[in-house]
Amino acid sequence: MDASSAEALGGELRELLERWYDRYNRPEFIEADPVSVPHRFTDPHDREVAGFFAATIAWGNRRSIVRNACRMMQLMDNAPADFVRHASGQELRGLEGFVHRTFNGGDLRDYVLAIRSLYASCGGIGEFFGQSFARTGDLRLTLAEFRRELLRGDHNPHCEKHLSSIERGAACKRLNMYLRWMVRRDARGVDFGLWPSIPMSALYLPLDVHTGEVARALGLLRRRQNDWRAVEEVTAALRTLDACDPVRYDFALFGAGMDGFA
Repeated sequence: MDASSAEALGGELRELLERWYDRYNRPEFIEADPVSVPHRFTDPHDREVAGFFAATIAWGNRRSIVRNACRMMQLMDNAPADFVRHASGQELRGLEGFVHRTFNGGDLRDYVLAIRSLYASCGGIGEFFGQSFARTGDLRLTLAEFRRELLRGDHNPHCEKHLSSIERGAACKRLNMYLRWMVRRDARGVDFGLWPSIPMSALYLPLDVHTGEVARALGLLRRRQNDWRAVEEVTAALRTLDACDPVRYDFALFGAGMDGFA
């Protein structure tokens, strides 16, 4: 294929993805998606805490994810940032009956205490990510540091399975989705853009079954396994289409996958 043909194909692909992006990056998308949980709040710290917990349990049926994430917020008195920082021992014990698939109340309690420690040491989740990224300049290293920091204190090893390890080659779909929510900003109002210290260009695609299938059908991804190497491959391809905001196409790939494109 000559250069002009490749450029024409790239233009057609960008045009297709832009149409899908326009179709799915809309406020109507919010209600049925886990991002609706942090959208229930207006305070930035409430949003980042609610977003973290909603993203942490974001696997399986979306309706169940949203329902159970809302249940978590109720257990936190619908004031998640204040709960994380100040919940008493009795209030923490009130989390014990929570269950979402294999994520249980003990996991929830351990993560609340881990985020409390992060607030005490850094001032918030966003502050940790911003400081780490400023130091490393590499979101991959920041993701690894975040996991190590969150698991630094006393915890039941059971909770570790719910925080993917980039150092072990995991795709880190839920963490990348959370970062998309917190970092991306546009006029559409789906993502929050709360952490401007991290550039949108540094984000990685939240790779799952739907985005992976559509990306492979479009020739954006060849690797068959949905792991970190696949995340890097597909994100690199998307950066050739939009170097400043490659993860904007998450809307396109996920929405098309949910609608049965692949």
